[in-house]
Amino acid sequence: MKSCKTGAGRDVRQGRAWMATLALAAVAVLSGCGGGTQQIEPFAPTRIMALGDETSVITAAGKKYSVNALDATTGLLACASNPNWVQIVAANFGMVFKECNPTNIANPTALMYAAPGAKVADVRARIDAQFTNGGFGPKDLVTLMVGSNDVLELYAQYPAQSRDSLLAEARARGKLLAQQVNRIGLANGRIVVVQVPDMGLTPFAIKEAAAKPGTLDRAKFLSELTSELNLEMTLNLVNDGRLIGLVMTNDDRSGGIQTIVKYPGGFGFANVVAASCQSTVAITECTPKTLVTDASADTWLWASDTQLGPAGQQRLGSLALTRARNNPF
Repeated sequence: MKSCKTGAGRDVRQGRAWMATLALAAVAVLSGCGGGTQQIEPFAPTRIMALGDETSVITAAGKKYSVNALDATTGLLACASNPNWVQIVAANFGMVFKECNPTNIANPTALMYAAPGAKVADVRARIDAQFTNGGFGPKDLVTLMVGSNDVLELYAQYPAQSRDSLLAEARARGKLLAQQVNRIGLANGRIVVVQVPDMGLTPFAIKEAAAKPGTLDRAKFLSELTSELNLEMTLNLVNDGRLIGLVMTNDDRSGGIQTIVKYPGGFGFANVVAASCQSTVAITECTPKTLVTDASADTWLWASDTQLGPAGQQRLGSLALTRARNNPF
């Protein structure tokens, strides 16, 4: 009876999360219409701040946690190629990060505040620091995706910690994440927040499920931790439809990661279950020269056991850009 009740409760919460997302979209449409037929002025940020974990990071040397492109002539790093999702968003608004500025644009206005290994609590600290350093304004676009490291950290505590207690902690971190998003929005900043991709679909999860068979499906548990964090974050967002743009990374209706895994060929993917980068090479050093046999940066979803490859990053960037462009910021 307990498991049935838990499942029913999750279904209710998923329904509420979807309704909350619809509310965000509906208010966005109403705000955009303004009660009449006149279009709103397109949002044109003057500054972009990237918050989150390694999925968003560009290192000081211009490297990403994915397959890094090389110049065909020189063989040197080509940081503007194989862009990560925040580069895609920034470039569409005519901005670059100083960490990847090959044309030497003066005073880049895209700011890299994401950090490798970051969890929700680290983002809270980064936002605290920004509030003491000028805060956020209506022409600031903040991009944020964080939580995968929280999910992995919680997963690693099983079975020392019970499944139920870890799911409860995932919900607590999701709520904390929503509070941080709301802080930016309520301070008059504009933010695009991306749900954590389903960690139960990663090569890491597939390996864990195979190596640790038992009563608990390890991949399914990673999916549950991801879902609980995402659901709680979604349910606790201020859904005025204007200040906050939510990207539904896993929902089939968004054409996100879960959909790609279900129908890889329809999205041009040849492999959605394995890492394209050699495991003996640090992910920031991964290039087309260090891929596993037959792997391709263009058609393999994953670069490492937990990090998206360039094609996955492209899909993420497309979803985030659509939200940034369509939300009536």
